[in-house]
Amino acid sequence: MHLAEKQQVAPAPRAVRTEAPDVPAQWHRVLTLLADVSLFIGTRSVWTQAATHRVVLAGVISVCYAAILVTGVLALTVRRARSLARLDLVVLVTAVTLALCAWALNHAGGDEAVLTTQAARELTAGHTVYGQPWPWLFHGPNVALTPTADGGYDFTYGYPPLAPLLTVPLLWLGHGGAPATAAATAALVAGAVTLWRLLPVPWRSAATMVCLGFGFLPSYARQGYPAIIGMVLLIPVVVRWPRLGARGRLGAAGVARAVCLGAACAAQQLPWFVTPFLLAGVYAVRRGELGGRQAARVVLRIAGTAALTWLLISTYFIVSEPGPWLRGVALPLTQGAVLHGQGLVGISLYFTHGSDRLDWYGHAGILLAGALLALSVLFVRRLGPAVTVLPWCAFYLATRSQDGYYLMMTPLWLAAAVTAPPPEFARAWQPRPRTPAGPRRRAALAAVAALLLMPALVSAALAVTGGPPLRMDVTGARRTSAYTVSRLTLRVANTGGVALTPHYMLTSGQGMSRYWSLARGPATIAAHRTATVELRAPGGRFTLSPKKGAGLRLRAFTADPQTLSTRDVRRGELGLGRPPGRS
Repeated sequence: MHLAEKQQVAPAPRAVRTEAPDVPAQWHRVLTLLADVSLFIGTRSVWTQAATHRVVLAGVISVCYAAILVTGVLALTVRRARSLARLDLVVLVTAVTLALCAWALNHAGGDEAVLTTQAARELTAGHTVYGQPWPWLFHGPNVALTPTADGGYDFTYGYPPLAPLLTVPLLWLGHGGAPATAAATAALVAGAVTLWRLLPVPWRSAATMVCLGFGFLPSYARQGYPAIIGMVLLIPVVVRWPRLGARGRLGAAGVARAVCLGAACAAQQLPWFVTPFLLAGVYAVRRGELGGRQAARVVLRIAGTAALTWLLISTYFIVSEPGPWLRGVALPLTQGAVLHGQGLVGISLYFTHGSDRLDWYGHAGILLAGALLALSVLFVRRLGPAVTVLPWCAFYLATRSQDGYYLMMTPLWLAAAVTAPPPEFARAWQPRPRTPAGPRRRAALAAVAALLLMPALVSAALAVTGGPPLRMDVTGARRTSAYTVSRLTLRVANTGGVALTPHYMLTSGQGMSRYWSLARGPATIAAHRTATVELRAPGGRFTLSPKKGAGLRLRAFTADPQTLSTRDVRRGELGLGRPPGRS
């Protein structure tokens, strides 16, 4: 007994703690590296510009080069996820620095910037903003004109008022479009930081890459596009948007996001197109969680808060100039601008000789937008993650389908891809026919989808297959030098069944130019008639480079009905390269 009491009992071994190592995932390293690499794009041209007359900025850009190189090495070699997260912050700071350097060198802006700045100046002076033409703003070399099909140009401000309101405090920056470009660039930087902060840590470099890398969004901000401000305000709305109004409550954060939605719609018209998709998606997700009545209440609170915000921002203009304000904010939809962009309209612009059914491009875009909205509701569990991309597909068929309508909203694509994955929609409500699940239901859904898309496709086909209503031949040209044309004489035949009032322009390359004025001949050509017209070059002359490059195209637009007729013109027909005179 005594020996037993003396015997010592060995202590039990302690459990060994095994913590998961703080090792970053390889895809996180690659993402940080890609964001770092994206900062190289466009940096050389900015440095070259700075080195000639802004040496301090050139030095800052050189330091950014060093930061890009060092970050690239460390992104592939650091051993801790926390260290890689700090490198993500370094990439963001470097990107912001480069964006600000680029703005300091190129802040004059384009047509969007000068219009927004002028609107801000008129606002501070107590003058009306909407419906006032400002043609003198478009004399600068980088200020583009927007030709309309009626032979004129759009010289007025045609956006909601938030961008001029944000530009007012920056008018001290100087003349031109600098105040508007500063507002847009500051908004883009704020949006990049916001998206970086809202995304999960491993994905943050993707925000830097999409917002500030590659150079395309900073360049749009330096042009003063109000759409940049609208996109930035949509970022907090889109991040984790399927959880908006969860459990039937908005809360302070939800109200703030609804306010951002309304403010985005008060900045530019593009947010108008994504808003119905978001509201429909929120309704479907909340109905799957709460039922139809409570889901409708949530959506009505969001929409009501957004609408109230939009009205409050616009109140001054609604009271002081209601008619011009309403026409101004609707102007992009009603101005009748000529075809432009990389979408389906390129067929009528470049691959055929025009179309007498251009209005059907606009009909096709509207019909496709409606069809995609209906499909996003019908198949919300499949299409819900793509609601920030679907609205822009409609612009591919529209008369104005430039790439800016797509790429300026790409940060929203990223925000939805990371924070609104397919599992968020697994229990969302989807309208379904009463037929039991199986092949018959799938066939019914496929038929409904086809019926929804068919009107847009038919409209697009009508627009594409239209023919040019005017046949034009160059019968004479007057030149003031070997490569300068001052007048053109045309024989124009109207092959259509209605009288047309054409407006002519001579273009070189893909873009549009100024209209030629009518010097002699009838303005309107009756159906099935031929007329001879003489045109005067804009500014008295049209000059071409001696080098043979892009082809010449003679274009004739009409507004009612909206048509385009094109004829390829050989340089020999204009007598280019010969001594001045008539040919």
